[in-house]
Amino acid sequence: MDKTLKKIALIGQPNVGKSSLFNRIANKRIAIVSELAGTTRDIRKHEIEVLDRKALMLDTGGIDETNDAIFSNVKRKAIETAKEADIILFMVDGKRIPDDKDKELFYELQRLGKELALIVNKIDNDKELERLWEFFEFGIGDENLFGISVSHNRGTKNLFDWIYKHLPVNLDTVAQEEAELLQKQREEDFDYDDNQDFSSENNGKFESEEAVLEEEIDDNKIKVAIIGRVNVGKSSMLNAILGEERSVVSPIAGTTIDPVDESFEFKDKEITFVDTAGLRRRGSIEGIEKYALMRTKEMLDKANMALVILDASSELTDLDEKIAGLVDEYGLGTIIVLNKWDENIETFQKMEEEIRRRFRFLSYAPIMAVSAKTGRSIEKLKDKIIEIHNNYTQRIPTSQLNKVIEEAVIRHSLPSPNGAYLRIYYTTQFATRPPRIALVMNKPNLLHFSYKRYLINYLRDNFNFEGTPIHVIARGKNDKMGDEEYLERDK
Repeated sequence: MDKTLKKIALIGQPNVGKSSLFNRIANKRIAIVSELAGTTRDIRKHEIEVLDRKALMLDTGGIDETNDAIFSNVKRKAIETAKEADIILFMVDGKRIPDDKDKELFYELQRLGKELALIVNKIDNDKELERLWEFFEFGIGDENLFGISVSHNRGTKNLFDWIYKHLPVNLDTVAQEEAELLQKQREEDFDYDDNQDFSSENNGKFESEEAVLEEEIDDNKIKVAIIGRVNVGKSSMLNAILGEERSVVSPIAGTTIDPVDESFEFKDKEITFVDTAGLRRRGSIEGIEKYALMRTKEMLDKANMALVILDASSELTDLDEKIAGLVDEYGLGTIIVLNKWDENIETFQKMEEEIRRRFRFLSYAPIMAVSAKTGRSIEKLKDKIIEIHNNYTQRIPTSQLNKVIEEAVIRHSLPSPNGAYLRIYYTTQFATRPPRIALVMNKPNLLHFSYKRYLINYLRDNFNFEGTPIHVIARGKNDKMGDEEYLERDK
């Protein structure tokens, strides 16, 4: 067994489902699964592989604060194992409220300073997912809290993704991918206008190892998240767009429970509304911002477009602003939808000014006033979804981009910080969803963000980027595409 592997310790009280999770991760029935509390006695070890990354999984057995000598010994072993481990998975029973025993042990593990995840098992459906809120009192962040059901295989993907991110990169896989990328790029060049003068350096082309290959995605499929705080009319909006009562609508917050995606075809596009169970939650958690934001993140992670639903009949709230802020964070195509609208144009203009003032980070998103109840402007909204998606997935030819950027530089010269001479050699769009544009230049780290913002605005004046953020990266000829220090979001 490889001693250099990172160790993952699985810890928790008896009968919370550790052995079942151990089997799920190991993909083999190694641990004994039983309803009898305390079945696992010894520390079981197994080399696992999460995608291409390996680790050593340690199942420590159940911990129980009784006088039983067996369980006292199990607890001692579990704590010792946790000290040796690199990653700790602490598992609790989601059917029970958090108890002092769990909290005491969790805090003891937290003091070890290791990567620590709190796993709430036996969350078998969306209704039970609400109980996660009770476990925030452990003082753990959203990113390290996982509500799962091992027996139903719910929520385990997010946990596996978290584990994967904390494991070392497989160098063999990286070497193989780089070799394949180099070979691919030797066969393909970017689409440049040969008549464009980008200087003799690189002849206006990227070095082969620097190019980025995008995952092939079907542009005829649109995944939309309908987000907003409780009772703004998200379920009614879904029904109005679909044209039929697919989700149950009730004035009581939290009617939609079962997890489901809803799809329909419109103008040769397949539009899917993701995770529609997340549209409404039970009244017991209404006003709990942390939970609302957590659910919004789950939906946005699955989507490439978002409808931010606001209640036109009430004032905007801080929670509206926080939920909308996540859309910009996830870089999605966006439409701001004012629901329950029955006012005149002057009132709309005042509301629009307020939204623009508070949602400056979504300045690129169109605002539409609709009524899910009467059906007003619903067809226009469907048309706008298609239009924004087309903007989000478009690729601007390199020759056109260079022409526009050259015009922008002529109108407003590049700054010369501390007397440094800046020069943009050429510009190209290297990705979509959202559009990502590279400025290949001599001193990329000296380009001020305010000039990038000027270029972004100039691009918007010349191309239809309504509803989509634009990411601009200033990079040197020898920088690898996607270097994070050069990435700027369109603010």
